Amino acid sequence: MPTMTGGQALMRSLYLEGVRVIFGLPGVQLYHALDALNDVPGIRFITTRHEQATTYMADGYARASGQVGTALMVPGPGLLNASAGLSTAYSASSPVLVVCGQIERDLIGVDRGMLHEVNDQQDAIRPVTKYVRRIMATEEAPEAVHEAFRQLKTGRPRPVEVEMPPETMADPGEVTLIESEGYARPAASDEQVAEAARILAGAQRPLIWAGGGVISSEGSQPLVRLAERLQAPVITTAEGKGAIDDRHPLALGALRLRNDPVAKTAPNFDVILAVGTRLAFPAWLGGQRVVQIDIDPEELGRNYENTYGVAGDARTVMEQVDAKLAESIAPGSRPSMADEVVALRKRRRDTALTPEPQESLLAAVRSAVPDDGILVSGMTQLGYYARAFWPTYEPRTFITSSYSGNLGYAWPTALGAKVAQPDRPVVALCGDGGFLFNSQELATAVQHGINAIAVVFNDNAYGNVLRDQVNRFDGRVVGAELHNPDFVKLAEAYGVKGIRAEGPEALESALKDAIAADAPALIEVPVSMMPTPFEG
Repeated sequence: MPTMTGGQALMRSLYLEGVRVIFGLPGVQLYHALDALNDVPGIRFITTRHEQATTYMADGYARASGQVGTALMVPGPGLLNASAGLSTAYSASSPVLVVCGQIERDLIGVDRGMLHEVNDQQDAIRPVTKYVRRIMATEEAPEAVHEAFRQLKTGRPRPVEVEMPPETMADPGEVTLIESEGYARPAASDEQVAEAARILAGAQRPLIWAGGGVISSEGSQPLVRLAERLQAPVITTAEGKGAIDDRHPLALGALRLRNDPVAKTAPNFDVILAVGTRLAFPAWLGGQRVVQIDIDPEELGRNYENTYGVAGDARTVMEQVDAKLAESIAPGSRPSMADEVVALRKRRRDTALTPEPQESLLAAVRSAVPDDGILVSGMTQLGYYARAFWPTYEPRTFITSSYSGNLGYAWPTALGAKVAQPDRPVVALCGDGGFLFNSQELATAVQHGINAIAVVFNDNAYGNVLRDQVNRFDGRVVGAELHNPDFVKLAEAYGVKGIRAEGPEALESALKDAIAADAPALIEVPVSMMPTPFEG
């Protein structure tokens, strides 16, 4: 067995598990792990300007690539700063690995008040992690990292944290490294598949409700085959956008933001096939029978009683169900739903549900961004609207903060996505308030050549709050109005191309130019208070 330090065992184990990028912020408890990276040149280290950005970038990397995203930071305040990104990754079921330092080994739990001590920091992050592990001896590192990756790659993907005290990072020991392992996708039982197929085959007007689990399982092709066999229209959650090309004849687009009546009103779908979604809004259904496929058994029927649950990987189970349905439903034997889907799409896009200027501004962005470009929809008026109405053509090209809803996540998440997909345009839709949470990561973009684009819609306010206070509280505004920098000058101060675009046409032109330049860019779009995007 070779002898190496704990830091070396940690970094070499990460490399063996496939880690090629770490988003991190160095600090005193991490020195021996960082030094070990000198011996692992295959891992790129990207220094952020705030720990919050480490996990956002790791999340963006994970969701754009389908691989594990890795973040590193000091303990205590470093980990707590990073917990915002963990919250987003947890809500979006994203495989993010956090590698964290610790205080001195013999003082963990003593509560003496050592530098960066939080007693106990793992308790603080358990609600937004799937698994945590503390490595106290050098020899434990390979097995601990291997188990972390098993947790990340099996079951529902969610964040995992491993941590190591500084003495362990420095201590030499005899180490047996472990090679990466492949994991089978869990299938459903024959009985479950047969019953799910029976229910679906008996449906007169089935609807497929596709969530983020379709994306994480790489299940888009089986989803489309199943939809075509059943002639079932497909509607997606925001996290499931891209599971089916929005131009497909059976694609209904994404669910609306507050209340989508698609499953409760004409055309009266009688069976819902829910794949890779928690069905978090059961009130949007109208009593139909639901067949729910999910890798997390705890989600089956949790939110909706009239459910037949099938536990397993979304892609694998859809393939099983489609094969069973093929025994009784030949391709093309069901009446085409294409004309009805066109009519329903038109009704769902009624002009009453397309507020301005959101509709025109989003159309300008869509016109400028190629089909395979990646959009990160921030918690801003255009980001909210994009969740429902951004046309999405490929998996892993639309990223949201899911139910965590973090202000400030869009820009660093876009940087992580761009690192994962350097040959694709990556655009973050930001508000002025949210962008300033992580505007310092403009420096990261320049330093590391990450050519993402931030579009900042500037209304000099926390716009959603301001509108609600004006409309719901008789104009009594508290805390929502902001004083902002000159965003173009701010960008230029970091060495980023700054552009101010007035209106949709200017935005489209500026965005096309920024994409062609293939360099970090910020486009400021001055706007006034917008109407709500949440109606309908």
